[in-house]
Amino acid sequence: MNYFAVQVKTRDEAKFVALAQNVGAAGPLRLVLPRRRLHVRRQGKNRAVLAPLFPGYVFLLGTEIGPEVYWSLRRVPGFFRFLKNNHDIQPLAGVSRELLVHFLAHGEVVKKSTVVLGENDRIEVLDGPLKGLEGRIVKVDKRKGRAKIRLDMYTDVFLVDLGIEVLQKAQGAANG
Repeated sequence: MNYFAVQVKTRDEAKFVALAQNVGAAGPLRLVLPRRRLHVRRQGKNRAVLAPLFPGYVFLLGTEIGPEVYWSLRRVPGFFRFLKNNHDIQPLAGVSRELLVHFLAHGEVVKKSTVVLGENDRIEVLDGPLKGLEGRIVKVDKRKGRAKIRLDMYTDVFLVDLGIEVLQKAQGAANG
């Protein structure tokens, strides 16, 4: 099975998926919208928020995009283009596909990862969706419980916050 990327209006990804499913635009293909769960504090209240993992992108799972699927998805409000472009629709490959499959292995909603901060703020991911992606972590905000990571989608590179739970390393554990 292949994953095809569709660029849609940012912040309207869920709306696009709902509209496309209502009109049956995807046909035999399955629409996939990987999301991340973050805890946001606004006006003194903590609440869980679901946000797209790849802002501005929705994915189709299937073997190929036929002309009827192509034209029906183009008619859905919020559609911008297929990737690579509308005349050369190609499935995800390389790093883009690996990242998507890695996150989807943890479910369509990415939960918190458990991390330990070692010497010189070295990050060690114990479990969760960030395991194996330590090299993509750009910044850690312990107070907010987030890690900012770098994601690639074809030629686009963007930063995304993911939830983390920071465990304190026991004193002397690194020496023993």
